[in-house]
Amino acid sequence: MSSSLFRTKKVEQSILDTEEPEHALKKSLTALDLTVFGVGVIIGTGIFVLTGKVAKETAGPAVSLGFVAAGVVCALAALCYAEFASTVPVAGSAYTFSYASIGELPAWIIGWDLVLEFALGTAVVAVGWSGYMRSLLDNAGWHLPAYLGGRDGATGFGFDILAAALVLVLTAILVIGMKLSARVTEVVVAIKVTVVLIVIVAGAFFINGDNYKPFIPKAETVPAGSSLKAPLIQLMFGWAPSNFGVMGIFTAASVVFFAFIGFDVVATAAEETKNPQRDMPRGILGSLFICTALYVAVSIVVTGMQHYTKLSVDAPLADAFKANGHPWYAGAISFGAVVGLTTVCMILLLGQTRVFFAMSRDGLLPRFFSIVHPRFRTPHRPTILLGVLIAVIAGFTSLSELAELVNIGTLFAFVVVALGVIILRRTRPDLHRSFRTPWVPFVPILSVAATLWLMLNLPAETWLRFAIWMVIGFLVYFLYGRSHSRLGRHEETTIGEVMHRPPKNDTE
Repeated sequence: MSSSLFRTKKVEQSILDTEEPEHALKKSLTALDLTVFGVGVIIGTGIFVLTGKVAKETAGPAVSLGFVAAGVVCALAALCYAEFASTVPVAGSAYTFSYASIGELPAWIIGWDLVLEFALGTAVVAVGWSGYMRSLLDNAGWHLPAYLGGRDGATGFGFDILAAALVLVLTAILVIGMKLSARVTEVVVAIKVTVVLIVIVAGAFFINGDNYKPFIPKAETVPAGSSLKAPLIQLMFGWAPSNFGVMGIFTAASVVFFAFIGFDVVATAAEETKNPQRDMPRGILGSLFICTALYVAVSIVVTGMQHYTKLSVDAPLADAFKANGHPWYAGAISFGAVVGLTTVCMILLLGQTRVFFAMSRDGLLPRFFSIVHPRFRTPHRPTILLGVLIAVIAGFTSLSELAELVNIGTLFAFVVVALGVIILRRTRPDLHRSFRTPWVPFVPILSVAATLWLMLNLPAETWLRFAIWMVIGFLVYFLYGRSHSRLGRHEETTIGEVMHRPPKNDTE
């Protein structure tokens, strides 16, 4: 039984499956499309909110160094993703990579994990987008009824009509085709990056050098917590991270790291890329480099415009402009957030449908969902199913506490992909790798260590919720996935043919 749980699917077979007419996705994406997807999903409200919050509470002006540290950790994981995505250009990202290197059960676990990560991520972002949109509508004099504004603050029935509508519209765009999705994303990302650059350039004129003093504030010890809301590392070892000082930079890195989440979604589009061997590494690493540069620039500007002790937590960049006598920039920032969150939501939904599609094509989920649309060549069935479910979740649920599940899910995927690079290098050294992660196994091991450290800084209750979701996943696998696995059935057919083959005659 244990051998069947860790049976691996050959890379050649995974690529062959993508050529089946009923299950083949259309190849239409370029390196530019992939880079835009990466920038589109990484840059969200974090660039406008998280920078000031972490500067005020954790690192001071040195938050920019925290972004650099987080970017380095992500770069280690990105190098591993780039090798896999160019070597195994198949939909599914970390799920497909795990199936080719570690085995079926680990692949199922990571696939189940990604389904949760992308679903909650899409719903959370849709709810955030709705909040900004309601704010803009209020400014224009248009007010939604309270019962259509979401669950937060609702006394009776509450449904977030804007969040649900956004998810449904994006679902329709994804069904129609990847190229349309790419074109929409390019336009929206161009607007979003333009707003960010305007904020950076305009803010640079209001920088006061005295606000950078001290650049690394004196360290402050954080009291150790004992509840489930405390970081797991505190409950395990009694160690509490410190704010400010040199260690505060690394504490800040563990917080701002989550502003980088999303570059791994680029890997889910490998099967729909014209030249994945060349373009996947460019898209993954290019988007990460661009976003790191923008994050560092924004953090330098906001801490230079206003002393870190005076920054607001809710809207630091907008309030920093108000403090310098330019309140109208707050409207531009809100507009940029609304536009930006649209692409984040769409690309997260894209990533989830591709993982679901890949798992169904392998038989671990019903094969019904692996049939592509005859005209658009997109996985329309899982896209519609998941789009409707997420629209309902976003409309009826307050997801602020569940948002951290997105983070632990992503970090778990990073660990599996890094280990998979090491394993596949040993088991399949013959594979052609157009991009190779440098210094293997040092870089993957360093990536695993850095990722685990960040995971230990997550609250214990996040680990508990993640464990519950994984238990449900194990039940689904053993009750359905294992017995319907195409790889498993192929092995049974092969064994049956060997057992029923007549013995060779000595004269033959």
